[in-house]
Amino acid sequence: MPKSKLETRLTRQIAARGEDNASGIAHGLLVKRGHIKSDGTLTAAGKKRQDLGNDGRAKDRESKYSGGKNKPGDYKYDAKTNAATLKK
Repeated sequence: MPKSKLETRLTRQIAARGEDNASGIAHGLLVKRGHIKSDGTLTAAGKKRQDLGNDGRAKDRESKYSGGKNKPGDYKYDAKTNAATLKK
């Protein structure tokens, strides 16, 4: 079964950090988070997360880090760093 976009993206990010077995680490993390099943198929939460796209996930992540003080729409996405920052 081919990997989901979500799993492929996370595998690349982990491999870029120089981790051995990036594919296994990514798979394990996504199963633990409830985004994929052990066979690699997306769960409902995983499909929703994948549909957010790279920018949506980054904005959502920063919103959660702020403790809910800011909404995902309050952030702008930088594709070069895969990070979101507050809009000015």
